[in-house]
Amino acid sequence: MNKIHLLLLAAFCALVTATPAQDTNSLKTDLGVFETQTGTVLIKGFSQIGTLTVGTDVVSVYAKESSDITTGHKADGLAIVISGNAPPRRRILVDCDEIDSLLDSINYLNKISCDVTPLASFEASYSTKSGFRVVANSLRRQGTIQASLEYGDDLKILLTTDQMEQFYRLLEQARKNLDALRSPK
Repeated sequence: MNKIHLLLLAAFCALVTATPAQDTNSLKTDLGVFETQTGTVLIKGFSQIGTLTVGTDVVSVYAKESSDITTGHKADGLAIVISGNAPPRRRILVDCDEIDSLLDSINYLNKISCDVTPLASFEASYSTKSGFRVVANSLRRQGTIQASLEYGDDLKILLTTDQMEQFYRLLEQARKNLDALRSPK
């Protein structure tokens, strides 16, 4: 009898560890929580704003609006989709109320200099609710500042200043598209 229990326990543990972990970071956003509703019809609208190619990675920015037809409630924001040669593809949600501070932070990080601290190195970053990070860092010995987009422990895309500007413009255009949805017609 104990052998059967041990075999069942071992089989259960094998199934649990074989199941891929779900990314729950989207559930930290209002948009992510809204889109996981059950028992109602949700309409998820989206428009691709544009893409930025960085090496083998492609960063796509989408404006999103989701509607619950039962209640009439809506949630909007951005989806940043990162794909490339190395799976998995990432879909990162950014709530509408985070877009302005994300844009302001990118502006700041694009202008940051090594004078920001008297210490030898620095890292400056902005994080969204979902854990998406925009980062600038430098080692004084190198004298250069490196920008990156990061998500989780395994995604880091290094950007030039021009690429960061392109990313900024994509986000800015997405915000304008979302603003147009909310303006009275």
